[in-house]
Amino acid sequence: MKKVGLKDIAEHVGLSIALVSYVLNGQAVEKQVSKASAEKIKKAALELNYRPNQIAKSLKMRKTNTIGLVVADINFRFSTGITRAIESEAKKNNYTVIYGSSNENQEKFGDLIDVFVNRRVDGLIVVPVENSQNKIKQLAKSDLPFLLIDRIFPELKTNYIALDNFKAAYTATEYLIKTGHRRIAFLNYQTTLFHLLERNRGYYQALMDNNIPFEKNWIQEIDNDRVLETVESSLDIINKTDNPCDAVFFATDTLALYGLMYFNKINLKVPDDISVLSFDGSDAFDLFYCPITHCKQPLENMGKMAVRTLINMIGHEDVDRQISMEASLIIGKSCREI
Repeated sequence: MKKVGLKDIAEHVGLSIALVSYVLNGQAVEKQVSKASAEKIKKAALELNYRPNQIAKSLKMRKTNTIGLVVADINFRFSTGITRAIESEAKKNNYTVIYGSSNENQEKFGDLIDVFVNRRVDGLIVVPVENSQNKIKQLAKSDLPFLLIDRIFPELKTNYIALDNFKAAYTATEYLIKTGHRRIAFLNYQTTLFHLLERNRGYYQALMDNNIPFEKNWIQEIDNDRVLETVESSLDIINKTDNPCDAVFFATDTLALYGLMYFNKINLKVPDDISVLSFDGSDAFDLFYCPITHCKQPLENMGKMAVRTLINMIGHEDVDRQISMEASLIIGKSCREI
């Protein structure tokens, strides 16, 4: 079947190819094309099943109306939530989002950045992986607008939309303290990522400000390559002592899920035997017998703000934006008062 072009439509309606192009590319103004002629052209395009050549159009306009999105792991609840928010806001602004998952792999992260640059996306929203500073520096030297979301490198000057992780962790730890807990464990990944280290700092500072002496075995670092195994061994360390912890604060929802699974396995009841608080919620929490208290990130607002900021940058506006947003503490029933 022959592909219908502008020439075919022009011949069908008896008008010039230039006028047909103006109308179908959204460039027509009343002085160029009458309303009747414009309607005639649009009707003919529908009847002849005209499909524009988006590649040719993009080359001509030097714009693809696409945004590249690189997430750390598409299986993370944060990734799916932020992707939905970004896609929704992008659609409202006539942009299509193309995304890829780095799976927390530095090499794959770099490859994805290169792919999006070569595909000539109009801009990039990036959740960087650990030790990817050099790739971000390289990206900053290009003329492609981009911003970081969720994870940042404070030593690099970039536009970003992120969470105030220090404040969120501080608020969560203080909540446990106000409910009477004095022996609070904290499980986090062994990492150099700034946003996770800020959660450590918030936890420490809340203990210090409330005059609670810290014990070194309270904070446990989880090996990312052996998550289930090290979560279980860490919980054994904080529980199988003469004076076990009365609460556990998990730095991510994934760690919380593994922790809850282990508590079920050893018949430790939440919150009767131990209180649990999670950074981020999880749909899987709905399957647990006890609603889990957790920090909730403003994913929808983060996604909207990221898209709006990037569009401003694409429009060559002088944007210098570093935004830290606040989490909400959602109170469940997993933290008992002591």
